[in-house]
Amino acid sequence: MSKPQPLVIVTRRLPEPVETRMRELFSVQFNESDQPFARAELVAAMRSADVLVPTITDRIDASILAEAGPQLRLIANFGNGVDHIDVEAASARGITVTNTPGVLTDDTADMTMALMLAVIRRLPEGARIIPNEEPWTGWSPTWMLGRRITGKRLGIVGMGRIGQALAVRARAFGLSINYHNRRRLPVDTENALEATYWSSLDRMLARMDIISIHCPHTPATYHLLSARRLKLMKRDAVIVNTARGEIIDETALIAMLEADELRGAGLDVFQHHPAVNPRLLRLAKANKVVLLPHMGSATLEGRIDMGEKVMVNIRAFLDGHKPPNRILPSML
Repeated sequence: MSKPQPLVIVTRRLPEPVETRMRELFSVQFNESDQPFARAELVAAMRSADVLVPTITDRIDASILAEAGPQLRLIANFGNGVDHIDVEAASARGITVTNTPGVLTDDTADMTMALMLAVIRRLPEGARIIPNEEPWTGWSPTWMLGRRITGKRLGIVGMGRIGQALAVRARAFGLSINYHNRRRLPVDTENALEATYWSSLDRMLARMDIISIHCPHTPATYHLLSARRLKLMKRDAVIVNTARGEIIDETALIAMLEADELRGAGLDVFQHHPAVNPRLLRLAKANKVVLLPHMGSATLEGRIDMGEKVMVNIRAFLDGHKPPNRILPSML
């Protein structure tokens, strides 16, 4: 009698090419509703799955992991960030955690540049003018003036793959590249990017025209841009975040935007995702902030690449090999 195939449970719908290939490779169960699992549904999945494929919408903490069945041995995350998974608790239970690094670098860097331009050149505000019921009266020399992006100083917080990809794009727009990172980049990388390293985040924040966030969300980076640090920024500065909402003290940022203590902000992520603070919504209507619904990685190509990495990790694990994208507690 043949041994039953391990059951793979996927918590959200994935692009059709990914789902088709997963059906060919595994015994797989999809979430047909595509609504985030409630806690009871997530617990049920972990009690029956051999492999769980979650996304950022699944909060897998120690209490959830304690409910996992003994057959669950792999959590193959569909995404790069694993801050929604208690990796240490999973490791303690003998559960391997993997992610999908590197495939969203260009997509997120592209969206970051788009957000910068959107805020500085007032693109959403302008895009609403012509469809508005009020007639557009035509061009004027002093109307809808934004700011020139060329020559501005960009400060990148977190100079990993995405930060470096952003630096390449920003240089093409004539921006001066500056960065703060846990570790300084090799000199040849700095020279290639024409990037200036700041060991002091505080000093960099005080000098930049644009700040862009690209570090991971960890206990050490929670509210890294605190109320005190935000106050260091110039009143004419802009902040963009396509990383994680928890890295910025959102309440302090809102207060500064309301008081015109910052020129503007472009946010693709929020501290209490998916909830958006009503004060941010009012600021968006007042054209002081540009808000996007977590679109930084939203390309078909990127999501298919993510699915491919998930499948490679699952295949390697089920074949008795070490998955190429294994995450260890020591790495966080």
